[in-house]
Amino acid sequence: MILVSGASGFIGKHLMASLLADSTPCRALLRTPRKMAWGGSSAIADLSDRAALIAATEGVETVIHCAGYAHAFSVGSEEEIKKNWAINFEGTRNLIEAAGYSGVKRFVFLSSVKAMADSVEECVDESQEGVPSTVYGESKRAAENVVLATGQRFNMHVVNLRLAMVYGRHGRGNLERMAALVGRGVFPPLPETGNRRSLVHVRDVVDVVRHVSQDPRANGRTYIVASPHAPSGRELFDAIRAALGLPKSNIHIPEAMLKLLARLGDGIQLCARRRVPFNSDVLSKLLDSACYSPEAIWRDLGWRAAVPLSEGLREMLGNEKDF
Repeated sequence: MILVSGASGFIGKHLMASLLADSTPCRALLRTPRKMAWGGSSAIADLSDRAALIAATEGVETVIHCAGYAHAFSVGSEEEIKKNWAINFEGTRNLIEAAGYSGVKRFVFLSSVKAMADSVEECVDESQEGVPSTVYGESKRAAENVVLATGQRFNMHVVNLRLAMVYGRHGRGNLERMAALVGRGVFPPLPETGNRRSLVHVRDVVDVVRHVSQDPRANGRTYIVASPHAPSGRELFDAIRAALGLPKSNIHIPEAMLKLLARLGDGIQLCARRRVPFNSDVLSKLLDSACYSPEAIWRDLGWRAAVPLSEGLREMLGNEKDF
């Protein structure tokens, strides 16, 4: 039996669909009762409720911990700090300890490359961890450490997966928002700056989760999960236009002008006290590098992300309903 936390979320839904497609016994861990489109069994437990988590993990062999607090936009707020530590750190600690007490054999934690220092110019790997630059990253790093320590304590097979930006159908992240704006013709044509942005398709995430949960060589390890090719912001812009069936654009807005527009967005955001689609934070995600090397997991386990960007974007932008 596999227990999936965060089963109602973006990655969790895709993972549950994959498990059920090949009749793998699985259970969704949910905070509140709800009817899931795929059916199947579920357990109700908040990550703060240790007794409920112990009950939810009884009879379970593998836990895939997808739940977490992300997409926190009000950086530095007291509320965000509390949520990051309560959910990402304390919630992970509570779940893996419950798993240990229940005799769970395997535990896979979906962490983030944000648990490392930000990539600046070169592509970094697991040996260049540095210091996380956000509360989110700090809470994820602390959770990783708890997973490894608790795995040793209970003799449990544990793996941390540091995911790059995950995209795909039903996603609600930065790439999906960018694609929506490109489709509406309101996203600025980016210049080619030679930056590199790591990402990974959700189908590859599901595949690697299932792989590392069964591969004994992954035990006690922390791996970056990203596609082999990290495109530039301009490459992403062109690839999204192609996936939408739009002609290739031969124009671009100079970087200096984009920075001016971004500062204007910052001002509007400050006055309106609400997030705007284009500001300095968004621009940095498009023009700066965030490149993370997936070579370690390929070298150690023989696993590599296989979904090409063009295929992944077409699937992301499709209208098919799979769950």
